[in-house]
Amino acid sequence: MARDTTDQTPLSSVQDLTDYIAAGNKPRERFRIGTEHEKFAFFRADNSPVPYFGDSSISALLTGLQKKSGWEPITDGGNIIGLAEQNGMGAISIEPGGQFELSGAPLETIHETCRESNQHLATLREIAEPMGIRFLGIGGSPKWTYAETPQMPKSRYEIMTRYMPKVGTQGLDMMYRTCTIQVNLDFSSEADMRKKMRVSMKLQSLATALFASSPFTEGKPNGLLSWRGDIWRDVDNRRAGLLDFTFRDDFGFRDYAEWALDAPMYFIVRDGRYHDCTHVTFRQFINGALKGEVADPAPTMGDWTNHLSTLFPDVRLKRFLEMRGADGGPWRRICALPAFWVGLLYDDAALEAADELTKDWGFAEVQALRNAVPAEGLKAQFRGHPLFDMAREVIGISRAGLKARGRLNREGQDESIFLAPLEEVLAKKATLAEDLLSLYHGRWQGSVEPVFEDYQY
Repeated sequence: MARDTTDQTPLSSVQDLTDYIAAGNKPRERFRIGTEHEKFAFFRADNSPVPYFGDSSISALLTGLQKKSGWEPITDGGNIIGLAEQNGMGAISIEPGGQFELSGAPLETIHETCRESNQHLATLREIAEPMGIRFLGIGGSPKWTYAETPQMPKSRYEIMTRYMPKVGTQGLDMMYRTCTIQVNLDFSSEADMRKKMRVSMKLQSLATALFASSPFTEGKPNGLLSWRGDIWRDVDNRRAGLLDFTFRDDFGFRDYAEWALDAPMYFIVRDGRYHDCTHVTFRQFINGALKGEVADPAPTMGDWTNHLSTLFPDVRLKRFLEMRGADGGPWRRICALPAFWVGLLYDDAALEAADELTKDWGFAEVQALRNAVPAEGLKAQFRGHPLFDMAREVIGISRAGLKARGRLNREGQDESIFLAPLEEVLAKKATLAEDLLSLYHGRWQGSVEPVFEDYQY
């Protein structure tokens, strides 16, 4: 999230919180695709991480991009921490360890998404190249220790860094040493949201397996295919993971709001200052828990919006749905991730097929699959069969959905062309993580250093 919200609209009831989420309902013709992708910045000379301060730095990259694009700078404590397109058509932000993120504009087709990401990377290279900076597209930091990883001067991250070790064992690794590709998608009604949330929550582990690309930690294989996926098993389980209530047939906006109310807060912003609120839930905040601790302790809609952005379930509900299961990866995967989910969720027949396929999946078995996938990937067993078999069927549904959408490029190709990286996984029966491990044990001769050359943007 590039900028925290400062909406001062007062909150009067829990219904206000539910209504805020429900206001995301929109007609099908207004459905859009918002794609986000993160990458690690490194110095080409020695594959070391890029610090925030200095002539060749994260701040210099942001400043250079601001001058070139004209986007509005976002600052925190006088430091530039992001950029925002003035009409809401995209933003650039930095993650805690300097991971560089584009939050793309809400676009109509994946063809547009691919052009957007391609243009962003080309512009970024133009700014970064004179500084000797390149970018790595995989899901986990392959070399740097936590101590070697720079920390960005962003107030919400300072609060999170103090808090994470209190609630899990891997929160700091999540913050500082992982990258993701994410797509944000719309819904038309509570019933539409329910079906999309149910399907995508159940299939999120399949996305983790298909996009697994984080098999290295601190220069060596870590025994996993998706280290990032394993990290999310113990970050902060009061605000992350699978949500059992989304498996119910009567799940709705109010259920998500009630769950969010009982999740611990991170902060509130008052007069530009971040106040640590990790000791209270949002429900306690509404009930007056911060009276006497901060000025203006009454909750606002901005507080609720910010709180929703600090929750980390596998599928996050705001005024849209966020698919959060995939590792970061090379450029073609930036297009493949939205293609996978748009094909499943934006065509009625495909969504119905995916819902029918998964309708009797129980919470416990989906949780077990989620636990198995980081180490086993597509070889993980589900109901006596390797997940690979399910991947073939689900990608087939997605392909049919994309073809039915009929969104063509200038060459007359529909969006199913962007599933090619996933179809290659099926053809080879190997994920990108397994490809990386083969290279490590083969041509790379037991070194992770070549990953910076072979998988750079």
